[in-house]
This record gives sequence, structure tokens and C-alpha cells, in this order.
Amino acid sequence: MVALRNRNRKVFTLALSLFAFTVMSFVLNYTQHVGGITWHPEKYFGRISEQIKRWIKSTWRPCSCNRCISDPGISLWFDERFNQSVSPLLTRSSHRISTDIYKWWAKLQQERNPKNINESLEELFEFIPGESDFLTPNALQCRRCAVVGNSGNLKNSNYGSIIDGHNFIMRMNQAPTAKFETDVGSRTTHHFMYPESYTKMAQNASMILIPFKTLDLQWVVSALTTGAINFTYTFVPKKIDVSKQKILIYNPAFMKYVFDTWMNRHGRYPSTGILAVIFALHMCDEVNVFGFGADSNGNWHHYWENNPSAGAFRKTGVHDADFQSNITERLFSINKINFFMGR
Repeated sequence: MVALRNRNRKVFTLALSLFAFTVMSFVLNYTQHVGGITWHPEKYFGRISEQIKRWIKSTWRPCSCNRCISDPGISLWFDERFNQSVSPLLTRSSHRISTDIYKWWAKLQQERNPKNINESLEELFEFIPGESDFLTPNALQCRRCAVVGNSGNLKNSNYGSIIDGHNFIMRMNQAPTAKFETDVGSRTTHHFMYPESYTKMAQNASMILIPFKTLDLQWVVSALTTGAINFTYTFVPKKIDVSKQKILIYNPAFMKYVFDTWMNRHGRYPSTGILAVIFALHMCDEVNVFGFGADSNGNWHHYWENNPSAGAFRKTGVHDADFQSNITERLFSINKINFFMGR
């Protein structure tokens, strides 16, 4: 309601300004021919036009939220890192991977005799449309996104209804909702995963594949057709229950951007969680983060299980959990995300 009132106020102000400009134009045009008074309306039009341009520039914002993520000038630290020229998703019309990106990406999970990545992408996008189903930016709307992690701090949080109230709800990896709706919600619009973490998704949810190797791209086609691929470095599902219209591909160039620019090259590569958070910063106007970090007792575990070795996965050497946590805390401190701490 607040966002709607703000939007109506902006529209009314703009309409009032245009009305005043029209009246002024009429008066100047009329008086130019009356009483022998010499007017130079072009001077007035020029001045008014510049004033209106300055006013529009000073009041225009990319969304109707109280705060828009892409608003500049809030934090130099953020502005230096937020690069909208890198697309978060590959599409049928834009999916070629450059040599430098491939060299970095190919080291993440090294394959023996990998197939050419661009050939694999050509084959994949002949099969899937790969078109983003996110709303495009609009000054008259507020794209609200929930990024829901899997932390045990979601237990007894009662965040379910808050999470379900967003336009887009992003989950990652296993992320069960059945029997946990009160705490984690029941809706999912986008589910981040890779072949080894695949789980049956909510109906009508989009799968965002995070590819770590060429075989991951080949697996998508296989899992929708022949089921020939059932092993990568571990067993993976032969078949998946996802419409090909609902499959999106995370851009390896965006992964490298997250690693270089946001992670400052800490760890071997970013976790699914931080990849989802930075993705949301680029696709949404407001981002609310749930289920990240330890619970109130300092334990790091999933909300659907009790992990006796709490915190062990933080020291695998693959992801730098502490550095990633610092990023989300920094984003929260400068009001670029809202962080729900749980219990």
C-alpha cells in the first residue's frame, strides 16, 4: 500500500507539472500576438524544458519500492561491485562463452575430455527456450524477492507467510517445504540446483541450473530425453520432472563476476547460496534473505535435520563461508538487502 501511494503521488506530481507547462505554453503563445509586447517563447520553453528534465532526473527511480537495489550513491563499496553489464542468465540468443571465462570455469570441477562448451550450449538451446521469466525493470513496480537458504535458524521462525508474500521465491538444492510450511513457506518460483543436488521441485517452479562442468549441460538434454547420463562424479537422476520451458541456465561469466568482484577470489568458487543472493540483486528491486548463517546456538545445519557435526561443511576448502557471511552482513548494513536472522 505504501508503494502504491508513492507511485500515485509521483504520477499526480508529473501530471500537474505537465498541466502547468501546457498552460504556460498557451499564455506565452497568446501574449506573443497581443498588445505589441515582444515575447521570446523559445527562451522560456528552453528554460522550462531544462527545469523539467532536471526535475525528472532528480525524482526518477528504477522501481516503486521504498528503496531500490540499483539506486546509486548509497554505498561506494556497493557501486564499485554492482555491474549490470554481466547477464545472470544464458539465453538462446546470447550464450557463447569466451575463452578466458571458460579457462576459469573449466577448473571448478575438472573433467576428462570435456566436450566443447559452446557446442554443448548450442545443442542445449536448440532444445530449451531458455527465456527469463523474471519481470523486467519498471519504475511503476516493485519486484520483491525472497532468497531462502537452508539454515537450521528457520526452525520455529514462523517466516512461512512472509516468504510466500513475495513476487519471486528462490530456493536452492534440497530445500523441502512439505511439513515445514509454517517456517519456510510453501511457494517456490525458482529453484537453484546442479545435477548432483537435483530434487523434485514445486509445480510450475523454474529450475535454474548452475553448471560446473560441460557434462552438466549435456545432462539436462539427457534427463529430458533418453536418460543416458546417470553419473557425473556421483550418481545423478536419469530423468527429471521439469518442463523444458521452465529450465534456465546460470551464466558462467556471472559466476566468475561473483567470484572475482564480490568474493574477492576467496575459496575455490562461490557457494549456491551467495550465487543466488547476487543473482537476486540483479533481478529484483527488493531482496529479503532467509535461512542463511548459524542458528542462535552457533550451529550450522539444515532446517530439516539435526546435524551432530554442526559446522563441518564450512571447512571443506571449497567455499569460504565466513567471507560469504561478511558479504550478506555488509549488504544488510547498507540497506541493499533485508536479513531475517531466524532463531
